[in-house]
Amino acid sequence: MDASALPHVGPSAPPVAAKTSGRRKRRAQGTAAEMTDTTVGQSTGSGIPSLNEMIAILRRGDLALAIGVLTILVVLILPLPAIILDLFLAISITLSILILMTSLFIQAPLEFSSFPTVLLISTMLRLSLNMASTRLILSHGHEGTAAAGHVIEAFGGFVMGGNFVIGIIVFTILIIVNFVVITKGSGRIAEVAARFQLDSMPGKQMAIDADLSAGLIDEATAKARRKELEDESGFFGAMDGASKFVRGDAIAGLLIVFINVIGGIIIGVAQQGLSFSEAGHTYTLLTVGDGLVTQIPALIVSTAAGLLVSKAGISGSADKAMMGQLSGYPQALGMAAAVMLVLAVLPGIPTLPFLALGSGSAYLALKARNRKREVTAEAAQAAAAPEAAAAAAAAASAAEEPIAAALKIDDLKIELGYALLPLVNGPDGQDRLTEQIKALRRSLAIEMGFVMPAVRILDNVQLEANTYVIKIKEVDAGTGRIWPNQFMVMDPAGEQVTVPGIHTTEPTFGLPATWVDANFKEEASLKGYTVVDAATVLSTHLTELLKANMSDLLSYGETQKLLKDLPKEQGELVKDIVPGQITVSGIQRVLQLLLAERVSIRDLSTILEGIAEALAFSRNPSTIVEHVRARLARQICAQNTSYNGYLPLIALSAKWEQAFAESIIGQGEDRTLAMAPSKLSEFMTAVRDKFEQAAREGEAPVLVTSASIRPFVRSLVERFRAQTTVMSQAEIHPRARLKTVGSV
Repeated sequence: MDASALPHVGPSAPPVAAKTSGRRKRRAQGTAAEMTDTTVGQSTGSGIPSLNEMIAILRRGDLALAIGVLTILVVLILPLPAIILDLFLAISITLSILILMTSLFIQAPLEFSSFPTVLLISTMLRLSLNMASTRLILSHGHEGTAAAGHVIEAFGGFVMGGNFVIGIIVFTILIIVNFVVITKGSGRIAEVAARFQLDSMPGKQMAIDADLSAGLIDEATAKARRKELEDESGFFGAMDGASKFVRGDAIAGLLIVFINVIGGIIIGVAQQGLSFSEAGHTYTLLTVGDGLVTQIPALIVSTAAGLLVSKAGISGSADKAMMGQLSGYPQALGMAAAVMLVLAVLPGIPTLPFLALGSGSAYLALKARNRKREVTAEAAQAAAAPEAAAAAAAAASAAEEPIAAALKIDDLKIELGYALLPLVNGPDGQDRLTEQIKALRRSLAIEMGFVMPAVRILDNVQLEANTYVIKIKEVDAGTGRIWPNQFMVMDPAGEQVTVPGIHTTEPTFGLPATWVDANFKEEASLKGYTVVDAATVLSTHLTELLKANMSDLLSYGETQKLLKDLPKEQGELVKDIVPGQITVSGIQRVLQLLLAERVSIRDLSTILEGIAEALAFSRNPSTIVEHVRARLARQICAQNTSYNGYLPLIALSAKWEQAFAESIIGQGEDRTLAMAPSKLSEFMTAVRDKFEQAAREGEAPVLVTSASIRPFVRSLVERFRAQTTVMSQAEIHPRARLKTVGSV
């Protein structure tokens, strides 16, 4: 063979080697990151992740948790060396101590909301370690006490003192303490807490909605409180189920110990050739040591669970909550000190421990009494100058509050005297007034077609104790006097009642009424009187004021919202007429005119169709309203139909029809009423007499006129009978049942 065909391996390297060396030199001048990757052995294209990549994967919490759970499941199936078992046992003990310390230091139970998940994982970890140690004990137990690792050997030697009988007794006591005492008690607390939390959720949610409706909180705070309420319910429900994990763990530990002892003796005697006593001693020592290693962490975690569920309703860490409450009564500490000092002098009782404890308790009692006196003195000092503190707070708020904030007004406001505050924050924890206002806003939204503004409730020290004022857009709309702990009694016939009490006038309708004590409530009901509480009186007054001023409360923004929330088909109609034929302000004015006569605008689709039709011949809002009312004939008739199913009406006579027609001057949209004052007075008297006569007969009729004069008749009637409905003949639906009860 020719030697020139062989590759050169000596000092004289070929040019290829020199080129390779040059590339390596240039590569060595790269970045530090590239050198690091080369150092840890990254193999490009090999598919094996580098050490940095593996560390990055483990840094991700979700992947680390998934790997940890899979490792626990693998340990249940595959054998584990003794040295690895020692590591996992140390991790189990450390994890249980960490759980206990976290339960002690948290401020509220929801801060450890992941406890049920942590409890499940720690329980699975202990059970998997039980399986791993069981394999080692049964397979290598004949080799000695170190067969299952040094941790189990240390517990067997230190806790049991090498005597397996002592170990069995200690293990049994631990099982009893864990299963019977701690686990059962914490499980019962979690069960009751979950049940009461679930039962109280509707009331708490209603309270949040009431605070939001009253303007006491904003939407963000309401969402946060609802989220906290849901979290509490879910947490205590999960704790109720998680307590079963601890119970099952205790039962499993007891069964594993029994199986290991019996199985170990059988294996040692039948397969390994050990004597019965030797096998019993070795395998029992290993098994009980293993049980102690796993049951001590289980006891620690159970204690943590008990601390967590029993902490409900207590804020702050456990030490502050307990010591603050235990040391809050110096008399109790003093009595405990006296009892221990008496025990210290009894014959046969060790003096030193009781004397030391009694002296310590006496010192704590003296210190607690001094601290309580300081707190009382500070409270008295703070109460001595409330006006100065209020003035300082007002000055500070005035200095910090921008001037522009003073321009903001509340659409609806209720100011209460100090004696009426129990209506909002009652001693029974029920906000009767806010609940009724919330229901009122909901019913008015259904009845009238738009949501009323939120009602702001605040106290006013300038008012008399039992007086309230209802303001609409910062203007007084109504006032009254009520007594929170009494009931208003009224005679349906309008006469004064005969029950003893404070005689007054009902603030809404001006009827004679009497405030009576709760003792006379049943007596008044038996006499046929109407009995209502204070919150109902105020909410009824608010209802009538809202109905009388609904047109003022329908803002431009609310009108835009109503149009925006329309179905897609009706939205196209809005696009056709707005803003080419009518503006949003024009639609707002039409809706306000309807609300002024207490006509619901809930059927907004029909109203918009009527507006679109009326725009063909008029742009005057009053003329448009008359056409819209004719489109709403079915609704208006149904709204005024009596409980007997007919529409009672009082017709305007031909005489007055002609009188009004002749008194209208002007043409088109400039028409006005010019009737002589004497004729106006005569008309008002006739209408008042007819409607009062109908009321005595139990009827609530409407006044029917011709379509051309209805707006003018209504403008007169609303001045002395605002609640009377005036309809035109065009607004009477063909299928309505009519009953004429008189004529004017």
